[in-house]
Amino acid sequence: MVFRKQVLLTSSAIAFGFAGFLSAPSATAQVAPTTAPTTTPTEAADAQAAAPADAEDTGQDIVVTGIRGSLRSAIAVKRQANAIVDVISAEAIGKFPDRNVAESLSHVPGVSIDRRFGEGEKVAIHGTDPALNRMLLDGHAVASADWGGNDNDPTSRTFNYSLLAPELVERLEVYKSPEPRIEEGSIGGTVIVRTRRPLDTPANSIFASGGYSYNDRADKGNVRASGLYSWHNDAGTFGVLGAVTYDKQSLTRSGVEFFGFENAGDRFFQKDTNGALVRDASGQPVLKNPNATVTGGTRQDLANAVSPFGINYAYFTQERKRISYVGTVQAKPTDDITLTLNGLHIDGNYNNSSQSMYVIPGAWSGDVLQSATVANGVVTNASFGAASAGSQSAQLDLLIRKTKLTTDNLNFEAAWEGPGGATLSATGGWSKAIGGRNPEYLFDVRTDLPYSYGFTSDSANVDYVGDLTNPANYRRSNSPQLQTIDGAPVIVNGTQLTAARAGGIDFSKTIDRDYYAGYDAVIPFEAGPFKEIRIGGKFTDHRNRLNASGFNNYSTSNYTLASLGVDTSTTPNGTFDGTGGTGNATKYINLSQQAVIDILANSINIPVAKPTASYIVDETVAANYVQLNFEQSGFRGNVGGRLVYTKNVSNYADQVSGTDGTLPTIVPQRVQNDYLKFLPSLNVAYEAGSQLIFRGSVAKVIARPRYEQLGGSVGRNDITLDASGGNPNLKPYQSTNYELSAEYYPRAGALLSLELFRREVKDYILNGLSRQTFFNELTQTNASYLVSQPLNGGKANVNGALVSAQGEIWHGFGLQANYSYAESSTDEGLNLPYLSKHTVNVIPYYENGPFQARLSYNYRSAYFRAIGRLNSIDMVAPYSQLDFSAGFNLTKAVTLTVNAQNLLDSTYTQYSGTRDRPTAFYKNGRTFAASVSFRM
Repeated sequence: MVFRKQVLLTSSAIAFGFAGFLSAPSATAQVAPTTAPTTTPTEAADAQAAAPADAEDTGQDIVVTGIRGSLRSAIAVKRQANAIVDVISAEAIGKFPDRNVAESLSHVPGVSIDRRFGEGEKVAIHGTDPALNRMLLDGHAVASADWGGNDNDPTSRTFNYSLLAPELVERLEVYKSPEPRIEEGSIGGTVIVRTRRPLDTPANSIFASGGYSYNDRADKGNVRASGLYSWHNDAGTFGVLGAVTYDKQSLTRSGVEFFGFENAGDRFFQKDTNGALVRDASGQPVLKNPNATVTGGTRQDLANAVSPFGINYAYFTQERKRISYVGTVQAKPTDDITLTLNGLHIDGNYNNSSQSMYVIPGAWSGDVLQSATVANGVVTNASFGAASAGSQSAQLDLLIRKTKLTTDNLNFEAAWEGPGGATLSATGGWSKAIGGRNPEYLFDVRTDLPYSYGFTSDSANVDYVGDLTNPANYRRSNSPQLQTIDGAPVIVNGTQLTAARAGGIDFSKTIDRDYYAGYDAVIPFEAGPFKEIRIGGKFTDHRNRLNASGFNNYSTSNYTLASLGVDTSTTPNGTFDGTGGTGNATKYINLSQQAVIDILANSINIPVAKPTASYIVDETVAANYVQLNFEQSGFRGNVGGRLVYTKNVSNYADQVSGTDGTLPTIVPQRVQNDYLKFLPSLNVAYEAGSQLIFRGSVAKVIARPRYEQLGGSVGRNDITLDASGGNPNLKPYQSTNYELSAEYYPRAGALLSLELFRREVKDYILNGLSRQTFFNELTQTNASYLVSQPLNGGKANVNGALVSAQGEIWHGFGLQANYSYAESSTDEGLNLPYLSKHTVNVIPYYENGPFQARLSYNYRSAYFRAIGRLNSIDMVAPYSQLDFSAGFNLTKAVTLTVNAQNLLDSTYTQYSGTRDRPTAFYKNGRTFAASVSFRM
């Protein structure tokens, strides 16, 4: 029913917009003369900017700016492109449609974002994983590193768009069909971010802004500021542009997490020496606690059911502070040569803390089960007594991450423009990014209180018998024992340490570095329909490195949290309001960040090398392309291919475990692989009159595995006994992409389009599961782990259709609306990650005189996100978001702007396969912002 409303809403919006196109009076502005069809989107946009936006029948030029001007510019670029492209243009210098670049991209048909941490960070195009799409800054890749808390971050080949200040962006181009001249590596699509150039910007252009934003869940506000200055001399032969932005956000995310689901029979019932369930005279299995009661079925039904492995009340806070610097210098020593040097530096602080209060019912409390309720094969309610000796009821993890992100990019281009449209350009550059956890502090304590739980598809209740706000109810997590690290004795003062683990300090630093050099040439020539040939090449040397190390923290004292003498607090009132999480588990002990750091500093700290968690991946890519542009009898487009050689060298270390009592050994590994791929492509556009364009495209494309997947290292969880690792022998994803589209341009500023697409993917990377033995540092013995590692071999098909409309309707009112349908099939029987079957965008706007306002509504249906803990098929439930922005020009130079994000205060919900098995409910809150800007 909900989705039917979404479709009706979109259908009505598109129909309304289309009616507006057809009913518009003929005296409205006409489309401006366009540039030659063989131009690139960049050239088309430049020409559009130089031309009047429209002209009425009187012949008087009317310059259209603001929302309508940016949409018309975007339409002009799309119309003149030879590939299937969508464009978002800035309304003016420093004025982009959204406060976040990813949020703006989510309005493009076929583009979606994941809002797990509130604001968009990565984008999926045509339902493909963000790691399988590329972001190019002015045509070149940018090194990328992330903050280490988002499980989709690790060493992917995409970019965290939250780092990119929208004030620096002139235009976004989303290529859904490739051209040979565009760098390879994307299956879904490629986003090219265009920044401003001083010789293309009016001399002495100034932009400055200052504002304030407030998040209602964090209950904090912060300032934001930016400035830009661009100058060039009167002759237009030398120019300088500089820009700086400062942004700070306070985020609070609270919710309930489920650590996957496991078989209840393995946890609550007695087993014989062969591992079979012990049964009574009636054939029913025998519970570990024979006095426990079962509701909703028999004991056998309980043994067949699944129960949550863990239930966690998670309270996450983060401060995101970003400072960006951009500088560009351009010179024209002659009329036909342009030299451009561009630099970018981003400093980001993403420090955060997580406070997690969780139970693991089966592993910790299976022998003290008091009651259980079974519904549809799921243990939806259960109660437990106090923890038995040697076990625990629950654990409080206090985790502090210090994360500093830096991104540096330097690019030089020398471009020559010859006669008849001939051009030659040479580029070279360097990019480096540093991120990760540096360090991450973890301190944990346990409680033995009795408790009960219950949950539905969108709620959870955990109640403890006792006071979770009393620090005396929390004790040391582990019992003292002889300590080893990777099997080697821990020696303190000449003897092996006997102590309990108190926590740990983890350093996990990612370094991503890229060198590149290349050339591009355009050679005009006449040979039948062919008008020019484009040739070029590029060499890239890339290194992605993860350095892992840390400290194990031990204590010899038998402490409670109360005896440590540190100040404590509790989760703030209302932290879990609206999340679906209830019960007294919503109110538990918190420690300040400094208190956690001090506790660990006062423990016994032993340095730990982590060679099996570290790796280096070196990647060398050499590519050359040939592209022929053609035009004849209404047809235009390009055909050609890109020949790409890739070499990967992975350096990492394996832990080889011996029998108990013998030390595991660390074995260095070096694996080298290479491959050569030819990637042909064809783009055709046919202009069937002055208002209708048909397009078609077919191309072979590749997307390389994540660097972490190539790294080969294995990370282990000594509590859940699962692990994940890489595979240096992975091959790239390969796909044949098909695109068809029809575009109708009835008048200036109006567009109605239909797009069909298909992706035929092979060598799709699947997660394979195996049992491997590793040394467990908590139990100080070898243990069997369920290890997930990526493997090639899968196939996947994606089919989809997009319909979109936009136009100026009546008296300043306008509309953008689009609907996307996509479906996929894989060898695993799952959808591709991040693919929603239905996506809806409805964006009405109003612009008249000094006032403008825009309302943005986005809906996406459920989608598969990832394979989670215990092989959980983690799905994300349907999600809706409503944003609003408005601006008023106080003077010609001064504008007041207000923004509101996530007005619906939507809940981000995950589940394992079916809705009756939830895996997370999160609330990120609403953000309100106001700013004043000056431009001249």
